[in-house]
Amino acid sequence: MYTKKDTYYITTAIPYVNSKPHIGFALELIQTDVMARYQRLIGQDVYFLTGVDENSLKNVRAAEEAKLTTQELCDKNSAVFEELAKALNISLQQFFRTTSAQHIKGAQALWQACKPEDIYKKQYTGHYCVGCEVFYTEKDLVSGQCPEHLTTPEIVKEENYFFKLSNYQTKLLALIESGEIQIVPKFRKNEVVSFIKMGLEDFSISRSCARAKNWGVPVPGDKKQVMYVWFDALSNYITALGYGGNNTELFKKYWPADVHVIGKGISRFHAVYWPAMLLSAGLPLPKSIFIHGYVSVNGQKMSKSLGNVVDPFEIIHSYGADALRYYLLREIPPTGDGDFSEQKFINRYNAELANDLGNLVSRVSNMVEHYINGTVLEPEADEEVEYDLEDVQRLIAQYRFDEALDKAWHIIRLANKMVENEKPWELFAVSNIDKLTKVLTKLVLMIRDIALAIEPFMPTTSGILQDHFNQAKITKINPIFPRIL
Repeated sequence: MYTKKDTYYITTAIPYVNSKPHIGFALELIQTDVMARYQRLIGQDVYFLTGVDENSLKNVRAAEEAKLTTQELCDKNSAVFEELAKALNISLQQFFRTTSAQHIKGAQALWQACKPEDIYKKQYTGHYCVGCEVFYTEKDLVSGQCPEHLTTPEIVKEENYFFKLSNYQTKLLALIESGEIQIVPKFRKNEVVSFIKMGLEDFSISRSCARAKNWGVPVPGDKKQVMYVWFDALSNYITALGYGGNNTELFKKYWPADVHVIGKGISRFHAVYWPAMLLSAGLPLPKSIFIHGYVSVNGQKMSKSLGNVVDPFEIIHSYGADALRYYLLREIPPTGDGDFSEQKFINRYNAELANDLGNLVSRVSNMVEHYINGTVLEPEADEEVEYDLEDVQRLIAQYRFDEALDKAWHIIRLANKMVENEKPWELFAVSNIDKLTKVLTKLVLMIRDIALAIEPFMPTTSGILQDHFNQAKITKINPIFPRIL
């Protein structure tokens, strides 16, 4: 079923640690994990990176509000992000922090690797959104407000270093239009192309130590400046692999990235700024960028002021990681916005996890144990099936996670239909053991295939099913998704 290929490097974005993680970042972790697990199943040597962005002004301000040092806040909240990855059963190779000595050294090495003519210093006055950690021009603002946070930016005037992004406009346009850097979905690619065609302006890549409260990666050769958070944050994708350090084996093996998984709000940084920085430094470019949308709650944007921020830990604690993974992958369009509500979650859980899947495996395992002493036949080589597991794989490769899960559920629906049509209890009642054994064997084989189909999405559930239904003697299984009352 699976064939050996090569290395595969996949990353999430790195969120700020000014507050605890919400369900939107859980979605990004889960989507990335599906891709990583799928690539391992087809034989790839996968390196999966996630981490946190600790060098931002918003982290400094959050620490001041909490009456902590910035390092204390970063240590405290970074641990929560790392714990979320564990709670969601994310199969990562490394959780990376941008306060690490390795990162600081690597980010400074990237700065120094950029062409000298691409970095210059000048006085600047601009509209600065702390939420985005970005300067906006007048044309970027919507009624004078940040388009992402709908807040009025601060007016900041200071002397900073700038990166000559305008030098790379023609090259970036060619790379993206040709697909050498693939951007998924296509409408996001079109947005990036339009942004580039409007004319690229040089962007600030440093902050004064005074305004940054001396927090951040020091600019090489200038004690009065620290790196602008985006310059240093983007470099995490290579510094985590040892770029700029003494041990670059991981960098040599896995870079360039096969895919960066990011949210729609940071597409220009990854599709425009980051490739330009790499071009200036003479480094290979990422192969693709997958851009997902946002998760709203009960139809509203998540907001602390509205009090509707969903804590993923609470859902995991109550219903399990696989249930949350399933809901976000099935309910939220992979490349669009989607909504979370507790009622929608419960409805899907009861109908699809408890009833469709849970009830199926409970009934089949019970009948196999009691009707045929827990023993099924060896599968026949020419066994015909009404589904193809490769359909699931193909859709995962295309980032169509919701459709891939629907293909998996097609097998579940077929199995449930077979139970109702063949009525094994009636076959048992009339002692038609030959046909009964064949029917139950077919159902067990289908459940084994279901376990394979859902493995990248619901790894814990898949493991339970594979372990239980591959035993020499199959017994009744405990409910895997108890119904929510």
